[in-house]
Amino acid sequence: MSDIQQRISSSFNAQGLMQTLGARLALVGDGEVQIELPFSAHLSQQHGYLHAGATTSILDSACGYAALTKAPPGCEVVSVEFKINLLRPAIGEHFVAIGRVQNAGRTLIICNGEVVAIKDGQRKVVALMQATIMAVAV
Repeated sequence: MSDIQQRISSSFNAQGLMQTLGARLALVGDGEVQIELPFSAHLSQQHGYLHAGATTSILDSACGYAALTKAPPGCEVVSVEFKINLLRPAIGEHFVAIGRVQNAGRTLIICNGEVVAIKDGQRKVVALMQATIMAVAV
């Protein structure tokens, strides 16, 4: 495991929200991070779909960690802005949030991402995000 993979894994494991949701880190690559989330009725909204808050949380984290793969040494990252489009009801057995870096500056890192719902082997994009992530010295 590379240093950045270890760093992201340690940070992810320290996030109480990701643990509460039952999310897991699925992939850490150069400029891309994937987070998986199994469906749970505890994370549903009133119609039985995955709640938009859970969808947004895993995608925000995927984009943030993708940004961290490009952040300068000695920096951490924080989200400063994002826009999410919820395309359809989040119906699935599990979900994959995929965050990708589009442009990495010294301070601001622009990411986009998607959440894919998987049900009966079929994949459907249920959300899209564009995020601005800031690298901050620690």
